[in-house]
Amino acid sequence: MDKPQQPCLVSIRTQYPRFSVTERKIADYILINPTKIIHSSINQLAEDLNVADSTVFRFCKRIGFKGYQAMKIALASEVVTPLQDIHESVDEGDSAKAIASKVFKSNMKTIEDTLVVLDEEQLEQAVDAIVSAETTYFFGSGGSSLIALDAFHKLIRTGIKVQTVSDSHFQQMLASQMTKNDCAVFISHSGATKEVLQALNVVKSIGATMIAITNYAKSPLSTGVDISLFTVSEETDYRSEALSSRIAQLSVIDALYVNILLKRGSEGQKALKKMREAITVKRF
Repeated sequence: MDKPQQPCLVSIRTQYPRFSVTERKIADYILINPTKIIHSSINQLAEDLNVADSTVFRFCKRIGFKGYQAMKIALASEVVTPLQDIHESVDEGDSAKAIASKVFKSNMKTIEDTLVVLDEEQLEQAVDAIVSAETTYFFGSGGSSLIALDAFHKLIRTGIKVQTVSDSHFQQMLASQMTKNDCAVFISHSGATKEVLQALNVVKSIGATMIAITNYAKSPLSTGVDISLFTVSEETDYRSEALSSRIAQLSVIDALYVNILLKRGSEGQKALKKMREAITVKRF
């Protein structure tokens, strides 16, 4: 049975971590060449990938479609008219309210798509890893460093030990002081940010649990960590893909925060109460 509520590309990203080697080969080809797929027959695709037609057919069934043609139709609707009702172009004549409406709708779509690809098992593993770690460290560069700071701001309320710094040199120093009982969360939209990968290599040599929040299933970051939490963001004329990903990353952090707070039970509530009491002196 087809799943029209879950677009083809989103479905592939959702299930990517559970694909076999051959399935990932097909998935990578579709993700990189979606337009070409629309104009290719199942025989042409199978020949390009050196796999059997039946292998391609089973892959289409795996991601929720009746067959190759059904997958192509879904893919065409995404590539040819990429969600124009949501990701509309901003025109010079648009009013301030109209522009705000388009930005809000784009943000909403980003969050909805990210929820679709958010793997429940991976999310639960991430929550368990953070709760059981002696200290959880957040790493990010540029705009992602602000997401890391937001994660610190939220998770410190739960009573667990968290650390982050914005400077890349300080991040390397911080990573070097971790132990195998700690947890590291790396935030990078591309999954290929040099500074983040440098910290990743340091943490990997230590043996601490590693979590990624990223947009790409096949990136140096997502393939180098233990747990991956994927986001989905669409690029528009006035909003870069990396910019809109911020909304998705913040939402993933919020989901981690609420799950961790609930998992810690009375200890989490006690820590939250202490935090609120401590910051009341800042209010007038």
